[in-house]
Amino acid sequence: MKNVLLFTSTAAAVMMLAACSGQSAPSGNTSPSTTQSSTPPSATPSPSTPSGTPASPPASSPQAEPGLCKSAQLQASVQPDQGGGAAGSVYMKLVLTNSGSANCLLKGYPGLSFTNTPDGNPIGMPARRDDSVPAVGLVLAPGHSGKATLRYVQPGNIPECTMSPAKGFRVYPPEDTASLFISQEMVACSNSNVELLTIGTFQAA
Repeated sequence: MKNVLLFTSTAAAVMMLAACSGQSAPSGNTSPSTTQSSTPPSATPSPSTPSGTPASPPASSPQAEPGLCKSAQLQASVQPDQGGGAAGSVYMKLVLTNSGSANCLLKGYPGLSFTNTPDGNPIGMPARRDDSVPAVGLVLAPGHSGKATLRYVQPGNIPECTMSPAKGFRVYPPEDTASLFISQEMVACSNSNVELLTIGTFQAA
């Protein structure tokens, strides 16, 4: 009976000591736990197109228009007009051909007159423009040509004409101050008020 009372007293003393210290004895062998975040670190957001808005395609550069055809890149010639002529007149085609390596723009009326040398003065009255056909822009690729109708009035039909021999035509391409020479012997009028030549605008050959 004394042993029972002694055990009970001892157990009560141990429990009172544990309550006073505020700690409980660890049970079993436990290892320290490492605390890990369950939320992954946030990545830097990448720029994105707003929902429902299509991405714009890259802008394309407009194609540059070719420069005007200049005498340095042209060859000039005269061809018979297959359409024939009229009473007292002869019709021909003034042909300008792109002899360069790049496209060029041919538009408008050429300047044209009779002359005796490539850089000589005009003989008589320069060609008058025939505006019955509207001017169009022709993009000439290398080797391609534009043609303008050239009308030549026979000087023998004009009593007041003072006839003068000419060695050819001096031709100014549209909006150009340099000229080309076409060798062709013809009869001109030295009168500055006598109209022998009429020239149209360039059309596709």
